[in-house]
Amino acid sequence: MNTDTITPMMQQYLSVKKENSNAVIFFRLGDFYETFFDDAILASKILEITLTSREAGKGNKVPMAGIPYHAADSYIARLVKAGHRVAICEQMEDPRKAKGLVKREVTRIITPGTALDGNLLTAKENRYLAAVLLEETKDSGPKSEDLRRTRDEGRRTIENGRWNYGLSYLDLSTGEFQVFESSNLQEFLAQLMRVHPTEILIQEDEPVPIWLSEAAGQISAMMTKQPGWVFGRDRAFQLLTSYFHVNSLEGFGCQGLSAGLGSAGAILHYIQEIQPDGAIHLRKLRRFRTEKTMVLDPATQRNLELVRTLKGEQGDGSLLSVLDETMTSMGGRTLRNWITQPLLDVEEIVLRHETVEELAKNSALLGRIRETLQPVGDLERLLGRLSCGAGNARDLLGLNQSLKQIPKIRTALEAAQSTLLMEVKLNLADLTGLTEFLDRSIHLDPPITLRDGRLIKSGYHAELDELRSITEHGKEWIARLEQEEVKKTGITSLKIRYNRVFGYYIEVTNTNLKHVPDYFIRKQTLANAERFITPELKEWEAKVLGAEERILEVEYEIFQQIRGEALKETEKIQQSAQAVALMDTLASLSWVAVKNHYVRPEINQENTIEIIDGRHPVIERLLTGERFVPNDLLLNDQDQQILMITGPNMAGKSTYIRQAALIVLMAQMGSFIPAKKGTIGVVDRIFTRVGAQDELTRGQSTFMVEMNETANILNNATERSLLILDEIGRGTSTFDGISIAWAIAEYLHDHVKAKTLFATHYHELTELELAYPRIKNYHVEVKEWGEQIVFLRKIVSGGTDKSYGIHVGRLAGLPVEVIQRAKKILVELEQATLTAEGKPKLIDRANDGSGSSEHQWSFFGPHSGHPIIEEIRKADVDKMSPLEALNFLAELKKKTEEGR
Repeated sequence: MNTDTITPMMQQYLSVKKENSNAVIFFRLGDFYETFFDDAILASKILEITLTSREAGKGNKVPMAGIPYHAADSYIARLVKAGHRVAICEQMEDPRKAKGLVKREVTRIITPGTALDGNLLTAKENRYLAAVLLEETKDSGPKSEDLRRTRDEGRRTIENGRWNYGLSYLDLSTGEFQVFESSNLQEFLAQLMRVHPTEILIQEDEPVPIWLSEAAGQISAMMTKQPGWVFGRDRAFQLLTSYFHVNSLEGFGCQGLSAGLGSAGAILHYIQEIQPDGAIHLRKLRRFRTEKTMVLDPATQRNLELVRTLKGEQGDGSLLSVLDETMTSMGGRTLRNWITQPLLDVEEIVLRHETVEELAKNSALLGRIRETLQPVGDLERLLGRLSCGAGNARDLLGLNQSLKQIPKIRTALEAAQSTLLMEVKLNLADLTGLTEFLDRSIHLDPPITLRDGRLIKSGYHAELDELRSITEHGKEWIARLEQEEVKKTGITSLKIRYNRVFGYYIEVTNTNLKHVPDYFIRKQTLANAERFITPELKEWEAKVLGAEERILEVEYEIFQQIRGEALKETEKIQQSAQAVALMDTLASLSWVAVKNHYVRPEINQENTIEIIDGRHPVIERLLTGERFVPNDLLLNDQDQQILMITGPNMAGKSTYIRQAALIVLMAQMGSFIPAKKGTIGVVDRIFTRVGAQDELTRGQSTFMVEMNETANILNNATERSLLILDEIGRGTSTFDGISIAWAIAEYLHDHVKAKTLFATHYHELTELELAYPRIKNYHVEVKEWGEQIVFLRKIVSGGTDKSYGIHVGRLAGLPVEVIQRAKKILVELEQATLTAEGKPKLIDRANDGSGSSEHQWSFFGPHSGHPIIEEIRKADVDKMSPLEALNFLAELKKKTEEGR
């Protein structure tokens, strides 16, 4: 482009773009937001709008695509959802009054992590902006060449203790601002995945760790690079103390943080850059601690489908979908947080259970609470929008209507006796002064925009009322003046008209010009008439037209004053919003408990979990045409530490072990449980290893993923943990898998001592019960009638030696030929039948498998006379450890298959 001939307007645009090069610029031109150059090409594709061009100077045409300004929100949402930043460049003066080029400025920058518009927010889910900082600990020793090399490759060592991991996260729409710091990477990742940010701030001068890129990819978070200096601890301390008007951060519990503090400073710096109007509702920084809440690693959050299904969906199928009967968005967000942060403190858990029980037993109280909550809007987000300058008169109206419910809620709670409900009542602030003020000032039907008038009620502001009176009576005055002039002049065809060029004027036809009085001032001559003005007419015109413009200015000024008065009550509004959210969450849990027949669990510090007639909270709600079969569970540290659960596919093993984890989690989050009775000794962690999932983009097979997750469990679980292990070792060969599963069970028994539900198809593992006192066998009952099987879904003691996989294949609709062939192969495998040449008969398809084999042996069955059995006896297998015996038998099996 030839910059010498570029138009002033385009120069203005390029200047704005230079300062916001990483954003799509929405440049206001009249009634449209226009995009230019590459932004226009991008917008036309994503927004599906027409790509045109515009003259930008002599010989210069540039791509252009535009949208109507009044429909901008939906278009902005689409761009942001696609992972782009959008900068809104507004006209800062009336084009009609501008002398030369209209002044324009960027008034707002919208990013995935800082959205305030309803098109981008999910009502019952927080939308977080996060910042991550990795800081090497001072006592980690000199950097080795290997460490330097891995950093150069964009990696960071995952050795716990070598690094401090800082994570801060902010929901700008609600004002929630938290900081977290840990030297344990797995704990850090668990928190990052729980928060599920949509945007993550990172240092631009440091390589991005591979594990962070992978985590961001899994949650579809945009990573935004920021200068390294904004993460500095000293600068962060100064910025935060200045912003919150404090001398230290002791009151927030953050004084001793380093990496966490740096990440918090980066977030605040970012917000101040993109939010010129500030964020008044950010009142405090809270330190997130793991001492009082359970850490749930990403695998556990995913496998238990707490807030999303395994497919990533948020509808039916998650625990949240069953428990969420909240009446407000604030309550919905609180419930989500409770599910992903179960409590560890028995007293706090009991307080929640007491409230749920009170409401469940007092249906009248529960009904009144839910009825009063129904009209309450999202106080947190209404306040957030107003605080950040994005709110309008409708937000003030919504705030007012919601705050009016507080006295009614307080009245409904008069009969409440539980501690938490009494706390709620105390924290519901008296805001009647604000609601009365808003009643007097805000129009009951305001427009969406702030520049179109009709924001303020009549009777609130004297000047505004006078201006409105002038415009409202203007037409009457014009009609009266017209009649007076007709009477004075005798010109019956005289008309007073208006156009945008001349304003108001008197029009007289040529035939009546001789009757025009001297005080008429000629303004324009037409073919058949002439137009005149009078001093009186122009004086009124100035008053009327000036009044219309002044009304818009005055209303906007008044709105800003009212907004300011409302924001003075920010702390009280936030306090009340949190109280409402707490009450709504507890009421939801009570409502679900009554509806789904849940019971209050007993919570203690004993290392025992006992559940009578437990049910899976999600599956029992989704079942159609089949009754859910409840099951008992007993886990302790005496004789039932590890339950080895066998049984066929589809029989209910996975449901059983998952429901145990969900019941424990529900109990510790404060919910009643789906059971006849339950006693829960508080667990410190829940770990899961279920399912098979490749992560090929990371170069990891299903088995590698399985081993990584299992290693995390073995290295981090304690004797107070609950482990859910489903099909450990199934991703590799049979003997490898059995060996690994066996060794893991031994390790859990002898070293970790965690309460474990171990579902497996390796029936060989049932032998562990004979050697280890705290391992017990259980299986899922199945009834057989010839070729038919019926799953009874009942868990009973003892092991089983059948998986019924071929039956399941038949039920799934495999071709008959496949089923028949599979049966023959199964016979060969179970009997280890060999041909005369020493080869397995299953590869000899001419053999129909009907003859009996003379060479049958099994690891665990009684045999005699066969040379292989004699070799086993000579080796004195009984004196070997279980793992040594398995390895010996695997080698022996290999020799047999080779025909030795």
